[in-house]
Amino acid sequence: MKNTHSTRLMLGLVSIVFIIFSASCRRDRNTNDNSAVDNSNAENLFSDMFKVVDDVSSQQEGIREDNIGCIDTIIVDTTAWPRTVLIDFGSDNCLGEDGRIRNGQIMVTYTGRYRDEGTIITVTPNNYTINGYELSGTKIITNLGTNDEGFLHYSIVVDGQIAAPANAWQSSWESTRVRTWVEGSSTLTPWDDAYEITGSASGINRNGDPYTMAITSPLRAEIGCPWLVSGVVNIVPEENDARVVDFGSGDCNNGFTVTVGNEVYTFGSGD
Repeated sequence: MKNTHSTRLMLGLVSIVFIIFSASCRRDRNTNDNSAVDNSNAENLFSDMFKVVDDVSSQQEGIREDNIGCIDTIIVDTTAWPRTVLIDFGSDNCLGEDGRIRNGQIMVTYTGRYRDEGTIITVTPNNYTINGYELSGTKIITNLGTNDEGFLHYSIVVDGQIAAPANAWQSSWESTRVRTWVEGSSTLTPWDDAYEITGSASGINRNGDPYTMAITSPLRAEIGCPWLVSGVVNIVPEENDARVVDFGSGDCNNGFTVTVGNEVYTFGSGD
């Protein structure tokens, strides 16, 4: 269904951007705090977990073919309310069609359909790992209905923890976002869809140091563009300079700037 394609692609866009951002920040002069890297990991891993849920689900509460190729069983309980779905990858590592290695389980509860106001989707990992990183906690997506401008918008709240492979380190991450479907919700094609994303996050990085992240100007994700086209993000590690990343003013390109103190770094287009 349309919302499935849009959600999957949007989540991928956000993850890719933060991976690029953390990689660029590693070239910075004071990034040994690991905050930007661990925020990026959290963005990517918890987005990927919902991508799995989205990949096997449909608006009709049915189950589609396993496109990942590694799911052992999918158990749907249609007798209980809210509806529950157990996605089980088994206890052995499996390399999926998307190049990621997974095992463990994901439990999902639905109170209604994705597009219905008031629907709450709760995603809970159980001994679930992606590429050796074990996730715990919850991700909750709530349909807030239409806003004052008539756009569908969703609350996305994550309260999660990550354990690195071999339990080499642990980090925690809390995120609260609002995702607003600003274009394309009334058409059948997903390629004209656009979202605006606002909100903030905080965490404790692998070194035990806290940091905060805030979207200071709404991020705009267009499904027809592989990069965020505008918006500003501010990451503040404790006892380190803030990193301000600016994705531009609407052009579909991979250009963005990172400002640290009085220094401005340009990446992507024009780099």
